[in-house]
Amino acid sequence: MILFERFQLSNGLRVIVHPDFTTPNAVLNVMYDVGARDEDPERTGFAHLFEHLMFGGSVNIPEYDEPLQRAGGENNAYTTNDLTNYYISLPAVNLETAFWLESDRMLSLAFSDKSLDVQRKVVCEEFKEHYLNKPYGDVGHTLRALAYTRHPYRWMTIGKELRHIEEATLLDVKAFFKKHYCPSNAILVVAGPVQTDDIRRLAEKWFGDIPGGTAYERRLPAEPEQTAMRRLERWADVPLDALYMCWHMPARMEAGYQAVDMLTDILGSGASARLHQSLVKEQKLFSNVECYHFGSTDRGLLTIEGKLVQGVTLEAAEAAVQLEIDRLLQEGVSEAELQKVKNKTESMIAFEDMSLMNRANSLAYYELLGDAQWMNTELARYAAVTVPELLDQARNVFRPSNANVLYYRAKSVPA
Repeated sequence: MILFERFQLSNGLRVIVHPDFTTPNAVLNVMYDVGARDEDPERTGFAHLFEHLMFGGSVNIPEYDEPLQRAGGENNAYTTNDLTNYYISLPAVNLETAFWLESDRMLSLAFSDKSLDVQRKVVCEEFKEHYLNKPYGDVGHTLRALAYTRHPYRWMTIGKELRHIEEATLLDVKAFFKKHYCPSNAILVVAGPVQTDDIRRLAEKWFGDIPGGTAYERRLPAEPEQTAMRRLERWADVPLDALYMCWHMPARMEAGYQAVDMLTDILGSGASARLHQSLVKEQKLFSNVECYHFGSTDRGLLTIEGKLVQGVTLEAAEAAVQLEIDRLLQEGVSEAELQKVKNKTESMIAFEDMSLMNRANSLAYYELLGDAQWMNTELARYAAVTVPELLDQARNVFRPSNANVLYYRAKSVPA
């Protein structure tokens, strides 16, 4: 049981306090309810760009890292299609330094042509290195564009097109900041050897005077139900043919999410999973094969991917994957197989909760989903999944009309 208290400032900032007196360090985590799904389709990549811009200095603190390092702290951030998260770890005695840093960039991020130009170049190089020039780098873009027709999950966090970042103006980024990076769209979590009254005082002192901003109302276009299998073939300069298959799956808070999550473990998580045992170890069709999903807040994608052994055709590989899926649908899973995955899930959650940083992040995440208390009931939701429910979800997800298939061929003939 993760204990915490919470309160809200008059400007809308939600604050969660998680006391832990077993460590001398504290964590301050600020999660903004903005991700790539909230971007203009003609101005994508902005949430990720802001992850970089937020470290470019604020009006009163030109160098973000310098005072934090003097206080013995470290920081980082990450952006997804659903959210943006910033976190600081430092000695608890210097916790106010973290309040000072985070509040100043929330209130008065320093916008300048120079800062934008520097960070824009960094992000553009990242785009080129990881998504344009890296073997298989464009697969994520290609799969999303194949599987989604309306929902903004059709582009990746880095952005849909390089030119969207290249052409970003100071006016564009200022408008994006004003819309999303304000107290009413943020959750502050403080964890460590702290008292709630002290955190309330610090929160009021450093964040209380920041204008709350206009509460962001998310109105995203719903993805229509897929009614026919979609296929795509792509040639590229890669060493091996690769197969990618994905299916739409329940959203993070929908019934069935936990069952589908465990399905991915049964099929493709680790060397003992079904796909690896059959397709890699026994039949030697793939050099590697995985089944996974991204925990998307809205309806996401369950994905199976693998690189083929030389000489194996993509058609044969797809047929072999489908045979394993059909076997699961016809025979189901045993109670022992399900219990093994439940045990693994329990161990994973327990391991994650050992880290103060992970606890702070999880509290913010579940609060973003609707209630931080869900962090304490998540394991029970996994434990409640039954074999019949698992099979029902498998039948719902692995419908042929719900499938998207990408043949990614190594160039051996002209494209």
